[in-house]
Amino acid sequence: MSRGYDEITSFLGEWGPFQRAIFFLLSSSIIPNGFNGLSVVFLADTPSHWCHIPTNANISDQWRNVSIPLEEVNGELQYSKCRRYSLGVIRNLSAMNYLPGVDVNVTEIKQERCLDGWEYSQETYISTIVTQWDLVCSNDLKIPLTSSVFYLGVLCGSFISGQLSDRYGRKVVLFGTMAVQTCFSVIQVFAPNWGAFCVLFFIVGMGQISNYVAAFVLGTEILGKSARVLYSTLGVCLFFAIGYMLLPLFAFCIRDWRMLQLALSVPGFLYIPLWWFIPESPRWLLSQGRVEEAEEILQEAARKNGIAAPTRIFEPGEVSDWASKRKQSHSILDLLRTKNICTMTIMFFAVWMTVSVGYFALSLNTPNLHGDPYLNCFFSAATEVPAYVVAWLLLRWFPRRYSMSATLFLGGVLLFFIHLVPPSLTMVSTALEMVGKFGITAAFSIVYVYTAEVYPTVVRNMAVGTCSMGSRLGSIISPYFIYLGTYDKYLPYFLMGSLTILSGVLILLIPESFRVPMPETIDEMQIIKGLKPKMSSYNLQSPAAVFKETEAML
Repeated sequence: MSRGYDEITSFLGEWGPFQRAIFFLLSSSIIPNGFNGLSVVFLADTPSHWCHIPTNANISDQWRNVSIPLEEVNGELQYSKCRRYSLGVIRNLSAMNYLPGVDVNVTEIKQERCLDGWEYSQETYISTIVTQWDLVCSNDLKIPLTSSVFYLGVLCGSFISGQLSDRYGRKVVLFGTMAVQTCFSVIQVFAPNWGAFCVLFFIVGMGQISNYVAAFVLGTEILGKSARVLYSTLGVCLFFAIGYMLLPLFAFCIRDWRMLQLALSVPGFLYIPLWWFIPESPRWLLSQGRVEEAEEILQEAARKNGIAAPTRIFEPGEVSDWASKRKQSHSILDLLRTKNICTMTIMFFAVWMTVSVGYFALSLNTPNLHGDPYLNCFFSAATEVPAYVVAWLLLRWFPRRYSMSATLFLGGVLLFFIHLVPPSLTMVSTALEMVGKFGITAAFSIVYVYTAEVYPTVVRNMAVGTCSMGSRLGSIISPYFIYLGTYDKYLPYFLMGSLTILSGVLILLIPESFRVPMPETIDEMQIIKGLKPKMSSYNLQSPAAVFKETEAML
């Protein structure tokens, strides 16, 4: 009987200097993803604006002061952002020395669009892409579209990252996609127009997700069992949160969007030296038949850990056995083969999408909250740290179904009831939104493991990839949930809260996987509540075997 990879490499130990270096170096490579992935929060924020009145308009100061009409927005009177009183009419009235409000009822003057452009407040920002290319009024739909283009790039990148990684190696793809993300982020600084900015943003999105996936896979393949679980559940997520928390610090210090974009891009070049410290995945090298290179890496790891490695690590027949086991004979159609697995796939897809909408919409919404946008963004990022820790504890000690449902209900109920908070209690609304995001972020962490445990081995990777497509689609549409706030500021919360609560109910119908043997075949899957069980022969793994496979997967 051939030995498994983890058994063969057990001589390295679990947490030596080599493993610690890989853990922190790969985790640190995720930091730029944290601030680049959500940089649009500040790059595309819309400051206060109003119609520009040319200095050579030949109108008196009295008429200039009343040239912008007042509008009621969410119960408050504000200067119109997209209309002004007809400048031709005002010019004539001013020339005849009529006084506004005395000789003329200003509200009866006809209005017109901002024909001479806009003026923007520089109280918070010197410039954003909104002020650069006037993405307001009739062009305001381009703001959520900018974010959607980035997440569309993430969607496309998730399609190709796996194939590139399997074909060219984890390390090459990791550093190659980091280079794509960094270089195209720098090129964005010189974008001449909004269209060019979006094309470059799409490519940055492709590089970002490919870099993230490559780092995740490389870490899980190099590290041992215990370190692998910690890396996949806390290491990657916490370092992403660190990058996210650094974003408002950069934005606070740099108020011009081009300089901010450059500052967020430059740190990517600091990772170039890591090429000489992070090795290729020995598992991938073995899958390519490059046994000698894999052994050299493991010999070097043993030297760093102060351990004497065997002269020959892999036996000739073991590599061919692993290669034969990697062959797959299943397709995505197997996820629709039976009523049970088809229903489960649709339910998980919907849950993934809902959780993603909540997470990204709340992350993008921080500039719209009451108070300082930089502090709001920092608090939004900081809530992710305890959320990841709580999710890790729930995964270790509590059932998946109830943990997921509880975190979804927490997030959904708080978001749903924000509209009941009196307008004067803005801090309460902000606090509720932050705690709501805490719940949704924790659910986001749990759903990865839950999905992987429910599906059988023969389609597990395919199922997780398919269900995560719901997450990508959710991120693409999430900016438009925030855009609905221009019509009613409570509408996004009502929709997100309702959908999240619905997902919390839906998840209760999915079978429990905590301390339950994972199925090997589709027939061995547990039945969704309410569906009639299908008679079949079950051959479930022993608990010991399942525990071994779960750790190997992580």
